[in-house]
Amino acid sequence: MTPEREAKIDKMLSLRQPGFVVVLENVHDPHNIAAVFRTCDAVGVQEVFVLMTVLPRHKRFGENSAASADGWLTIHEYDNTAECMAAVRKKCDKIYATHLGVESCSLYELDLTQRVALVFGNEHAGVTEDCLSYCDGNFIIPQMGMVQSLNISVACAITLYEGMRQRLHAGLYDGTLRMPENEVTALRRRWKIY
Repeated sequence: MTPEREAKIDKMLSLRQPGFVVVLENVHDPHNIAAVFRTCDAVGVQEVFVLMTVLPRHKRFGENSAASADGWLTIHEYDNTAECMAAVRKKCDKIYATHLGVESCSLYELDLTQRVALVFGNEHAGVTEDCLSYCDGNFIIPQMGMVQSLNISVACAITLYEGMRQRLHAGLYDGTLRMPENEVTALRRRWKIY
């Protein structure tokens, strides 16, 4: 490995945001999942939880959409909501779901600088009631058009970039290594052979 490649790996590890987590519940299209992976990598999200309770697990995620982003992420796959959300809760203090409900707040009212998980649901049915029961709140992305929905990968990108904006402002991308050393060591080893 070249010194330049090793330096890039170290820099990317220093920009990863532990405790900034994405949960994808029953997302049907593997290309949507892959597009989310690419955005997660772009903003420094390391961990993605893929929860499939009403659909079978995907054998592969859309390779063209991911541009190999899944190789840089830690992807956890679950088929049980309680187990998945328990694992997410160990990583995050707050869990928010995209859900158009009476109690939903605007994305721009959320504090995304804390240890937070963001849940995105199925393209047609959204987040299930079961999964919502584990969440601390719901949010919407304000829209001014007649159609009040966005593609899941677009919704996730908007949300994650708002999180990145808040975290940049809070100084959380200052190059300080924020992940536990054992995770850094494991990722460094994995990334060097990827």
